[in-house]
Amino acid sequence: MATEQKEEDQRATSPHAVSLKGKVEEYYKKIKENAETYPYVWASYITVYGGFSLWLAYRWRKLRKTEDRVKILQERLRKLKESEETASSTTAVEKAPPSTDKIVK
Repeated sequence: MATEQKEEDQRATSPHAVSLKGKVEEYYKKIKENAETYPYVWASYITVYGGFSLWLAYRWRKLRKTEDRVKILQERLRKLKESEETASSTTAVEKAPPSTDKIVK
């Protein structure tokens, strides 16, 4: 029995027999043990990186809102320019240029 147990343990720890799921579980256990051993260190990591992530999310959202406002203003400016061009072109058509063929007496 004892030799069979040792053989199974050796097979389980061999690099070929360890699956991805086993590696992930082992890594999780190491992290969990470390977090339980040093809770203040992990709390400071969470505080610092969590705060940094919140700040980045805030800035990203503010940037998107600013970009949206700029697009709206550009569209308004484009429409204003088009209306001014159409208005100036219609007044230019209504005012016929004076004739250059003047009869000299």
